[in-house]
Amino acid sequence: MGDCDDILASETAEHMLSAHPLAVSPPPSKPRRNRSDAWNHFTIDSDITKKAKCNYCGSLIKYDKGTSAMRAHFTRCRDNPMKNVNKRQKSVSASTENVEEQICTSPSTPMFDQEAIQNVVVKMFIALDIPFERVEHAAFQNFMSVVLPRFKVPSSTELAHDVLRLWGTEKTRLKKFLSQHCQRVCLTIDTWTSSEKFCYMCLTAHFIDKDWKMHKKVLNFSQVTSHRREVMAKTLEQCLNEWGLNCVLSLTINNDSLNDVDILHLKDKLASRNSLVLNGDFIHMRCFAYFLNLIVKESLKEIDDSVVRICAAVWYIRSSHSRFSRFKACAEQQSIEYKGFACLDFETRWDSIYLMFEDALKHHKTFEKLEMKDHKYVDGLKKGKGVPTIEDWENVRSILPFLKLFYDATLRISSSSCVTSNVYMFEVLGIGMAIKNMCNSGDVRISLMAKNLRKIHDNFWGNANSLNMLLLVGLVLDPRHKVKFVNWCANKNYNGEEAEYLIDKLKSCLNSLFEEYNGGLEVSHANSKKGGYNDPYGFHKFYQSSECKKSETELSKYLDEALESGGDLDVLNWWKLNSSRFPIIANIARDVLAIPVSTVTPEFALSISGRVLDSYRSSLPPITMEALICTQDWLIGTASPLLTNVEFENLEKIEQELISSHDVADLDDE
Repeated sequence: MGDCDDILASETAEHMLSAHPLAVSPPPSKPRRNRSDAWNHFTIDSDITKKAKCNYCGSLIKYDKGTSAMRAHFTRCRDNPMKNVNKRQKSVSASTENVEEQICTSPSTPMFDQEAIQNVVVKMFIALDIPFERVEHAAFQNFMSVVLPRFKVPSSTELAHDVLRLWGTEKTRLKKFLSQHCQRVCLTIDTWTSSEKFCYMCLTAHFIDKDWKMHKKVLNFSQVTSHRREVMAKTLEQCLNEWGLNCVLSLTINNDSLNDVDILHLKDKLASRNSLVLNGDFIHMRCFAYFLNLIVKESLKEIDDSVVRICAAVWYIRSSHSRFSRFKACAEQQSIEYKGFACLDFETRWDSIYLMFEDALKHHKTFEKLEMKDHKYVDGLKKGKGVPTIEDWENVRSILPFLKLFYDATLRISSSSCVTSNVYMFEVLGIGMAIKNMCNSGDVRISLMAKNLRKIHDNFWGNANSLNMLLLVGLVLDPRHKVKFVNWCANKNYNGEEAEYLIDKLKSCLNSLFEEYNGGLEVSHANSKKGGYNDPYGFHKFYQSSECKKSETELSKYLDEALESGGDLDVLNWWKLNSSRFPIIANIARDVLAIPVSTVTPEFALSISGRVLDSYRSSLPPITMEALICTQDWLIGTASPLLTNVEFENLEKIEQELISSHDVADLDDE
């Protein structure tokens, strides 16, 4: 098999080289003396009319009075690949290699820089996740020889060394940025597994800089011997030391990775640095995406057979063009306007299941018609769990409102790279209220399913005493909500005593947090000139005295002000504009609003599988893998957009246009 690949590669290379735009045409049949170099770019069209054809644009140029007209055309030919190179040259060499070496010295032509071009190539390979060995592929080598003949393409080994070198440079730059712009850091810990079952730990920092811009940076992607707490705690400590990060506000961890005992172990390590807020009581954050995925998995488990049968029906009609045509014919008979299926069911993406169900339900009658008309459809599905029943369609119809609720919430927390923590409890409380309302539904199926989902919801958020107060503080720091909104939601989600307890605990936490940040602010102003404070005469004692104290605290002033109008609001920009009015609370907001909602990027927020490295990354040495993943994140970010309904519809539209044009061509041939 390897020999075959080599032969194919060599044949491909020979074919591509023979198609080179600078390939010399066969010489004219009649040999000439002192042959002009212009003939390297023209072919005799007719000896009778004395005309030659340009090899690039096809123009016919007369040569009966010599080749000066041909040379003049060559210098201005729009399709001439050497136009810029030869613009200022006195003569063109008959050899292609000599032509490539005579580079134009015009000031308008950029200087050739091997190192700069190689850096761009390295960044391209990093950004696109291209395996390093592809740099030695004949296709890439030939492409570069045409686009940039003077560039010496690096080997795969050189490319790997360049990636490590760039990683070191960018790491130094990021470390400096963190020291200047990060006051407290919020961390996410996620675990990965390679195809060879090796364990990896990904540590990501989230923070808001001085200009109120949110940042998310992967700090480490380290291979660990296991996912045990001792190993992960040690890796975390080494990473924080390496980056010089001492002040940690929160740890958001995938709940499959570490339990409460593990969290306490990590908390003890961080407490030794004296960097925890509120004694670290609220350092542990639950991953919101994990919570949603758990509910979805449990809800789908309730109607597992129905899901399997309807998925099989959709797969059947989409597995071939003829089957799909028969399905569309049935849709037309049912007077159902065909809108297309947004997507198919992907095993690890529950959003595709929701979108598929949404479209399949619109064609419920079409599937029933297909069952009567197409015996192959019935026979094909009987090999599995059979044709969807009426009960299956009703089960799917009852689960759809819940899937939509979770789908919309996931899109909101994944729609932007700048999702602040105020979104977290907004969604949690909203979902709790929606499920509670569905428990009282007149539809028995919906009511029963809602009660089952309510149990899962309550395991996470049902106990007011176990709620993370920092997440509720984040909701309060949204000027559209504050304590008033939390109070209203608490009364909707909990009974009277629990709601009252929750609000009292929140207010106590707010006051303690305010005093903690207020004390830190005074000390930093009194003892440091770095913050711009200069007090050579000790006047700060007066400003901190009782004579100068305001009767209304900054916190109470913020909470008592009218709420901002609802709708879209850039919370970070609001705090940027109002930080001078509320300097202490602004410091709190800058830290708390940076708490991440989830441990995963948008592309994984809708996945119900664990994070597994692909075969390419799994084959890399651990250091090279870390360099590649971290540098990619620092240069371009790793978040990739979700494939939306519109994109699926556009792809299907293109497919239909191609099929239509193919059918028209067939008719023309007939």
